[in-house]
Amino acid sequence: MTSYSIRKAIEDDAAAILACLQAAFEPFRTQYTLTGYADTVLSPETIRRRMQTMVILVAECSGAVAGTIGCAAVGNGEGHLRGMAVLPDQQGSGLAEALLHAAEGELRGLGCTRVTLDTTEPLRRAIRFYERNGYRSTGRVEDFFGMALYEYAKEL
Repeated sequence: MTSYSIRKAIEDDAAAILACLQAAFEPFRTQYTLTGYADTVLSPETIRRRMQTMVILVAECSGAVAGTIGCAAVGNGEGHLRGMAVLPDQQGSGLAEALLHAAEGELRGLGCTRVTLDTTEPLRRAIRFYERNGYRSTGRVEDFFGMALYEYAKEL
């Protein structure tokens, strides 16, 4: 079993978070539009902006970032998750579930009673993971740079 710790990200984690997002989403690059992929894997500028507007958590294994997730309270008791990624060699290790639960805990601490997330069609494994963890489709579908973006929600 892999040993890891989860903590709030700091500015010095930005490059490692970008590398994690890139590695996790690379297998899906051709199934995304160019702008959809860029918005998913971020850039040095957009990760810094996200770090200012969301709580970003990282999971460390042997001192290196192996996973990440962002969360924020968005009002009316609702929280939102964004940018979950786990390095390919850590997928299936339990790290993703630990990150998800840590983010839900952060949102509970911010007074949230419901959490939403959005995902895309290519991420079938992620969709199954979210469903196993109590998330259900709300039926809401939006445009994400020319791709369908599906909303899922869970009561905390």
